[in-house]
Amino acid sequence: MIEKAIKALKEGKIILVYDADDREGETDMVIASEFIKPEHIRRMRKDAGGLICTAIHPEIANRLGIPYMVDIYEAAKERYRVLEELYPNDIPYDEKSSFSITINHRKTFTGITDKDRALTIKKLTELVKEGRFNNFGKEFRSPGHVILLRATEGLVKKRRGHTEMTVALAELCNLTPITTICEMLGDDGLALSKNEAKRYAEKHNLVFIEGEELINYYLERK
Repeated sequence: MIEKAIKALKEGKIILVYDADDREGETDMVIASEFIKPEHIRRMRKDAGGLICTAIHPEIANRLGIPYMVDIYEAAKERYRVLEELYPNDIPYDEKSSFSITINHRKTFTGITDKDRALTIKKLTELVKEGRFNNFGKEFRSPGHVILLRATEGLVKKRRGHTEMTVALAELCNLTPITTICEMLGDDGLALSKNEAKRYAEKHNLVFIEGEELINYYLERK
């Protein structure tokens, strides 16, 4: 099934990735960011309903100089005491949050429309692919409406979140290792069950894979 997921991502299609029963227990819609279009953003917000984020390989994050959000809290906590109180040291399913900064491309208007968010994500991927890392601040502004996630060094060898899993999958595809992801929620407001996510995949002819399979496949090759 991983081979089917790799083929689908290379073709610019959305796939579904479930993490694990003993983690978040969530399925994310995933697309390789270099193929992002407004219709993908629209589908994620309408059919998935969670938070649309863009996950970045740690090597890319280092070259861009993008920190974890908690690093910003740490640096600013002496001036803004509330940031120390807000530190996310009690995440029930993980040790550390992958959240980083938020951005808009400077050619966007509000940044929130499907068109604007797709443009920001597409332009970020193009900048990375072309190696124009020094232009990051010239082409983008922060805060914005595209939420960046910084994958952990070592990817799934160190952390097994959707951030690391999907970036690892993009790496396996030999694509720019930046992915755009969104959690799938049910009509009850809770995470869409694995069975419901599988039914959605079957109905819409999408590839569904589980985290354990993805992780094992990656570790066998890395």
